[in-house]
Amino acid sequence: MEQDRPLSLLYLTALFLRLGALGFGGGMAVVALMEHDLVRRRRVIPEDEFLHGVALGQLLGPFAVNAALFVGYRRFGFLGGLACAAAFLAPSVVLVILLSWLYFTFHAVPGLQPALLGLGPVVIALILSAAWSMGRTAVRTPAAILLLALALGLSLLKWNSLAVLVAGAILGLWLGKGRLAGEPGPKPPPERPPVAAALALPAAAPAALAAPSLLGLGWTFLKVGFVFFGGGFVLVPILHQTLVERLHWLDARQFLDGVAISNLTPGPIAVLATFAGYRLQGVPGALVATLALFLPALVLMSLLSHFYTRLKDLGRAQDLLAGLSPVVVGLILGAALLLVRGAIHGFPGILVALLALLLLLRFRWHPAFVLVLGAAAGALGWVR
Repeated sequence: MEQDRPLSLLYLTALFLRLGALGFGGGMAVVALMEHDLVRRRRVIPEDEFLHGVALGQLLGPFAVNAALFVGYRRFGFLGGLACAAAFLAPSVVLVILLSWLYFTFHAVPGLQPALLGLGPVVIALILSAAWSMGRTAVRTPAAILLLALALGLSLLKWNSLAVLVAGAILGLWLGKGRLAGEPGPKPPPERPPVAAALALPAAAPAALAAPSLLGLGWTFLKVGFVFFGGGFVLVPILHQTLVERLHWLDARQFLDGVAISNLTPGPIAVLATFAGYRLQGVPGALVATLALFLPALVLMSLLSHFYTRLKDLGRAQDLLAGLSPVVVGLILGAALLLVRGAIHGFPGILVALLALLLLLRFRWHPAFVLVLGAAAGALGWVR
């Protein structure tokens, strides 16, 4: 663990810029990177608050981006949250724009599959490492173990993560912080709780916005952003129906290639919006589509981050958050197990995953170095 140092907004933004450039492997893998760098190594945010941020971030939109906003907001307010979320997204957006230019100019996607095959086992190890680290803090009682097991089982049954989190929150309210965390929670203060802010939907969509102008592009992706629940891959059928079948802005082949390009970036698969925006209006379209898709989630997460300090000190809110923490760990474990089949192939892949787990847990290697080793193993053909 590094020594504490003065934390500036510029330094924290630079950290998220680097995390955004290294975050291959999907949301849970990126959360693992954040947990390693921001909680264990640099102590930017306490473990329990980080877990709560990850849980709240799964309500709407990509939870890794929401977690970045939450951490930035907790340290530097609204501007800090916005800066950290933008810095985290920037590497993926820039890379998608570059790959989109190559694709639509030369009709080819650079072949990075061998290196990506080597990253798969390392990503699994990274997720398991994060689950172990978080679980040591969040899962200390029999009740918390039961909640973790319930979340893990529902995750393996492919339940919607939002539904699992809601169940965890309800059980947390029922069981109480004392049973879940092994310590009594304070009684609710006598003052009334803050009034929850409402997130207003846009009133109506003019028919003229059906054309693929910048305004129509922004409106289309803004509407999709309001139903962006359950992780990035939930967007694939929604965007396919919208962009291919209804609006015909992309053909089927372009859409599939856009999904592939999105998976070549370190960020969320939601940057598929960047690819579609570039196809229609170039760089301005890519930026407008990306901003519109992420805007509802960023607004909601800012509101949750703003009220978090007051809510977390209420007794009932502490019970709720105590129920969410082990559920998040269970969801992380479930994600690792569901990804194993596609990420690890054969005995060499198992060896790479075990070696990566050893380097991360026992020798405390930085995940970036372990990811580089995995990519090199794939590029050399050791992992297939």
